Amino acid sequence: MDDDRDWPSEWLRGVLGLCVLRVLADGPTYGYAVATALADSGLGPLKGGTLYPLLKRLEDAGWVVAEWRPGEGGPGRKYYVLTGAGADELRRSAARWDAFTTTTRRIVADGATAPAEEEPA
Repeated sequence: MDDDRDWPSEWLRGVLGLCVLRVLADGPTYGYAVATALADSGLGPLKGGTLYPLLKRLEDAGWVVAEWRPGEGGPGRKYYVLTGAGADELRRSAARWDAFTTTTRRIVADGATAPAEEEPA
């Protein structure tokens, strides 16, 4: 893997929404700070053309609200805040992602013919 963590784009598409919701669970923040937090966590750099449409989709789903806040000596910033529905979605998606990664790790390690564990009800 390259040092800049250039993950395959199809992997990022599958998990980026969940990661953004998790960053917002730590409190309101603006888009550039979300991108920086994810990059610093090892996800790698995100382009604004990827992040901002995703934030808009999360807002349209009711999982995030956006609010403009005045800047200190500069332009204002659009802050994103996780809603109660967004926190619920984060919990659901994190549990599903955990089950998915457990399954894919098993397949990669043992092959597709290994018996699957029972799915939780």
